[in-house]
Amino acid sequence: MPVLDKYIAEATDCDFKVAVELNRPKSWLKTVSAFADGIGGTFFFGVDDEKNVIGLPELKKAIDSMSKLIKERISPLPEFIFTPVRIDDSKDIIMLKILPGEHTPYYYNADGVLQAYVRLGSDSVPANAQQLNRLVLKGQNINYDTLPTDHKFADVSFSMFEAAFKKVSKNPLSLKEYISFGMAKPDGVLSFAGLLFADDCPVLQSRVFCTHWNGLSKGSIGDDAIDSEEFEGDIISLLKNSHNFVRLNSKVRWKKMSDHRINKPDYADRAVFEALANALMHRDYTIVGSEVHVDMYDDRLEIYSPGGMPDGSLIQNRDIETIPSTRRNPTIAEVFHRLDYVERQGSGLKKIRMETSYLHGYTEELAPKFISMESAFHVILKNMNYIMRGDNTHDTTHDDRTAELLKYCEIARTRDELQQHLGITNREYFRKTILKPLLESGKLKMTLPDKPQSKKQQYIKS
Repeated sequence: MPVLDKYIAEATDCDFKVAVELNRPKSWLKTVSAFADGIGGTFFFGVDDEKNVIGLPELKKAIDSMSKLIKERISPLPEFIFTPVRIDDSKDIIMLKILPGEHTPYYYNADGVLQAYVRLGSDSVPANAQQLNRLVLKGQNINYDTLPTDHKFADVSFSMFEAAFKKVSKNPLSLKEYISFGMAKPDGVLSFAGLLFADDCPVLQSRVFCTHWNGLSKGSIGDDAIDSEEFEGDIISLLKNSHNFVRLNSKVRWKKMSDHRINKPDYADRAVFEALANALMHRDYTIVGSEVHVDMYDDRLEIYSPGGMPDGSLIQNRDIETIPSTRRNPTIAEVFHRLDYVERQGSGLKKIRMETSYLHGYTEELAPKFISMESAFHVILKNMNYIMRGDNTHDTTHDDRTAELLKYCEIARTRDELQQHLGITNREYFRKTILKPLLESGKLKMTLPDKPQSKKQQYIKS
C-alpha cells in the first residue's frame, strides 16, 4: 500500500488541500469546525482532490500560520495535531488531525460572524437550527430524552407501559420507580422519555408510517399501495403495531420433507422486531414533524429512522462487529432493556444479522444492509422467498426498468439523474441491483472510467 493511501485509510474522515488554499483560510477552517463537531478528521495539505501529491514548501512556516489561524478563528479551541510527512522521498505534505470535541459546538469566526459547521458527505456545511441544538446538548452532556417536559406524572396514565412491565417483573410501579428509570424527575415532572411511554403521548414526532408497496419501488406497478397504516402515540404501541403490520404483510412459506416440514418465512421475525425497536429507541426525536417509516417491497423491507449515527460517522464505513455502543436516547434504551425488548450491550445490528442468517436459504448476499447519512438511518432486510423464487419467477419489472434506463442514457447522465428518473432513493440498492449489473454487462459505461469515484462521473449507453 502506498504511503499516502495508508494514512488516508487510517483517517476517520479526510479532506485534501493544495498550497494555494492555505491563503484562503475559510476553505479549510470551516471543516476544522465540522470535524471537531463530529467524529474528527484529517486534512492532507499538499494533496489535490484526486489524491495526487503536489507537495508544500516551507512546512514550518505553513504549520505556524495554520496553528495561529485555528487558535484565532475557532472557538472553543479544538485539539489538533500537525504531522509533517515525506512522500516517495521527494515531496513534503502536512497532516492536520482534528480530534472530536467534547465542548460542542465549535464555531468558525469569519470577521466577527460565528458559524458552526457539520459534515454532510464530503462537504462541510453550516449547521441548521436542529443540528445546532443537538450540538449544544452534546456539549453540555445532556440527552433529549432526559430533558423535563411540561407534563406531570400525576396527570397521565401508563397502561401500555405497565402492562408490558408486568410481564417481566412482579414489582409494583410507583413514582419512585419512574424516577429511578429516568422517566420522571423527583418533583413529578415527566422527562421526554417518560412522555414517550405515556398513554395518548402528545409528542408530534412519535409516529410510524407503514406502507406495503406493489413492486420493487414506490409506484412501480400501478399507483396504489397494497396496504398502509399510520400509527401515533406511545412508543410501545408504535413498536407493537408496526411489528404486527410487517407480520400481516409478509408470508411464511413451507416445504414438506419426508419426515418434517421446513418453514420459510420472508423475514426473521426477531430481526424485524429488533430493527423496529432500534429505529424507535435510537431515532432523533429533536426533528419535529419527523417519523419512522416502514416500507415493504416485493424483494425487501426498509426501515427508516430520523437521525444518523449519534457520533456523526457512517455505519456503512464501520465494522459492526467492533463498533462501540453509542446511545442517543439512553433512558429509552434502558427502559427497552428492562422490558426485555433489547439487550443492554448495544448488539442490535449484530442480532439482526444473526437472526437473519438462521433463515432457510440464507447466503451472504442476503445479509441485512445498514446505511446511514447525517440525518437518517436505513435498515434493509431482504425477502428470502423473493430471492429463492428467482429461478422460476421472471422479474419483468426489473427488465422494464433496465430498458427504460438504457433509453434514458442515450446521452450522458449523472447517478443522481438516473436514480431520480427511476424514483429510487436508496443509493446502495440502486448501485447493487441496477447500476453495477449494467456496468458489468457492458450495457452502460462511465464517461470517466479512469476516475470511477469522480464527482463529475456520468453514465452513457454503450
